[in-house]
Amino acid sequence: MNPEVIENMIQAGRDSYEARLAAGQARLKRGDLDEAIVHLEKATVFRGDQTMAWQDLGRAWREKGDVDAARAAWVRGLEVAAANGDKQAEKVMQVWLKRLDRG
Repeated sequence: MNPEVIENMIQAGRDSYEARLAAGQARLKRGDLDEAIVHLEKATVFRGDQTMAWQDLGRAWREKGDVDAARAAWVRGLEVAAANGDKQAEKVMQVWLKRLDRG
């Protein structure tokens, strides 16, 4: 999806977790890491209890080269996944954290 379309919706007052997640994912896919991080961080403010934004935020930070920020996002995402009983998200983020530890 075109991130500009989503961002126009956000600017028009249709700001939400879903809009920020979609905009962040679209920016991440394009490699627009700074913009992706802004949207994904906002998504975690809207709905800190949803794992997808935490997963993607960690990916954006990792791709940007900030291992500590990636780790922090995934650790928080693991806490959220455990609280929600989201075993698949837990497994995914555990694998990503192990890869960070291996360097």
